[in-house]
Amino acid sequence: MVEQVRSLVSEVEQAVSAAMAAVLPAELAEQDPLVRRSDHADFQSNVALALAKKAREKPRDLAERLQPHLAAVPWITGVELSGPGFLNITVADRAIIRQLTQRAEQPRLGVAESQSGQVVVVDYSAPNIAKEMHVGHLRTTLIGDALVRVLGFLGAEVIRQNHVGDWGTQFGMLIQYIVEHPEASWRNTEVGQVGHEDATSALDALYRAARAEFDADAAFKERAQRRVVALQSGDEETVEAWREIVNESEIAFQRIYDRLGVLLNHDDLAGESRYNALLGDVVEELRRKGIVEESQGALVVFFDDIQGPEGDRVPLLVRKRDGGYGYGATDLATIRYRLQELKATRALYVVDARQAQHFDMVFRVARRAGWLTDQDVVHVQFGTVLGSDGKPFKTRAGGTVKLADLLDDALRRAREIVAEKEPDLAATELDEIAEPASVGAVKYAELSSVRTKDYSFDVDRMVSFNGATGVYLQYMHTRIKSIQRRAAEAGVGEARFASDLALQSQERALSLLLDEFNATCKVVADTLEPHRLAGYLYGLARAFSEFYEACPVLKAENDDILANRLALCALTARTLAQGLELLGIAAPEKM
Repeated sequence: MVEQVRSLVSEVEQAVSAAMAAVLPAELAEQDPLVRRSDHADFQSNVALALAKKAREKPRDLAERLQPHLAAVPWITGVELSGPGFLNITVADRAIIRQLTQRAEQPRLGVAESQSGQVVVVDYSAPNIAKEMHVGHLRTTLIGDALVRVLGFLGAEVIRQNHVGDWGTQFGMLIQYIVEHPEASWRNTEVGQVGHEDATSALDALYRAARAEFDADAAFKERAQRRVVALQSGDEETVEAWREIVNESEIAFQRIYDRLGVLLNHDDLAGESRYNALLGDVVEELRRKGIVEESQGALVVFFDDIQGPEGDRVPLLVRKRDGGYGYGATDLATIRYRLQELKATRALYVVDARQAQHFDMVFRVARRAGWLTDQDVVHVQFGTVLGSDGKPFKTRAGGTVKLADLLDDALRRAREIVAEKEPDLAATELDEIAEPASVGAVKYAELSSVRTKDYSFDVDRMVSFNGATGVYLQYMHTRIKSIQRRAAEAGVGEARFASDLALQSQERALSLLLDEFNATCKVVADTLEPHRLAGYLYGLARAFSEFYEACPVLKAENDDILANRLALCALTARTLAQGLELLGIAAPEKM
């Protein structure tokens, strides 16, 4: 395991703790030193305000007693009191450069593997077989992928689970409709064999037609239900048709995943069908433990504090009155499998907020059954994707927006913007820039939003080279790489930190942000909020831009300053690239 580079904030915390130990009783000196970054100095501690009452003195008086102990630390150059008792702390330039040097020397940028030993199962994306992926799958797929990347980078053993909907009544209905309507085949068109995306689109249309006939024709409904029984009992013809439908859908899903650059692949598929053989055993265990009860012929679990609008208890349906199983039973089998077989210490369900009550019920049943004890199981909720008008994102005709169409729109607009900036680019060069830019734009717009809130999908804003966009971050990375190339071509010197330099304010601001990368990654792992990393990277890019405008690199005053600034460029580029990779966004070298 790579040893973590201690951040400056942790060193300041240690210094404040030492000062507390010198002036406070032991039980108070062990409290959090409450050190944070500050706009008034490099760091600020408000520990005097927090402990004054317990110490039986005024906050400012306590701060004044702490001040000389901090001022005595060799690498702390200033400790000022402000307000009722804040301690504003400034550190020496050499301390900043020392920290940067250590971070630059490590392949992981000094980031600790703080999640080592954790087995984390992440359930995300979860499209339905025989249906096209749509805008509703965007948030779960991208949030889940970012969490997988961050947790894996921090040392966790991450198990990806794509819980696709590949079982149930809808397949009996669809297969029966296809059998009865051979003229509406989804495999071929007048011009011959269709591609996988077209096949899935045709299946989607056939599903809607099958649903309409299922709802309108009682005789067809009965035949479809018999087909479900045939599927469940392993009828060869029915199972073969089901497998073919599943296979075509999986191929179409993978095309979208590859285009988005997410990590999901065939090995991560864990459809509902995988748990079908476990459902009976799960129900029997719940019955044996007295957790389920019969209600109107069905087996359910009630919760006293979960009630409907009229005050009646809302149950979790485990087994239907006809003996069939709903998705409640499947989710119970799933969580038992993940906790007992996969040995998950943490299980994340990246599913939209509308399913909050359902997962609350599932988790409660898992606790009652004894499957869920001290493991951390979380419903990672998210809001809705809205259109630019602030309403749910729909097509002009009011239909659901296909995910492939959404990506096409982003790519089309990215091509237009790049062509406006670089009119002489050949088509292949244009695509080399526009494709990663368009995907990065969509991803950053998603991941920079607070996941629990709705956000508006605005292609024009997303692909802008200005503001908090993925394109801006990619552009800033290419800008740094361009500086490095020009330095190499001019042979102007190596990138190395010089410990005895006086740093300008913009150099300090950029350096202190680089110091926060490890803490930012840890916060994402703790809170499951990728927007914190996205916001950090935007702040870092802006800080670099301000540094570059104020501090000449290739025309620096002397060789030491040049080397130091080149080293600062290199470390910023590495941090940007690593951070973008954790969001699943490419960091191109040219743009």
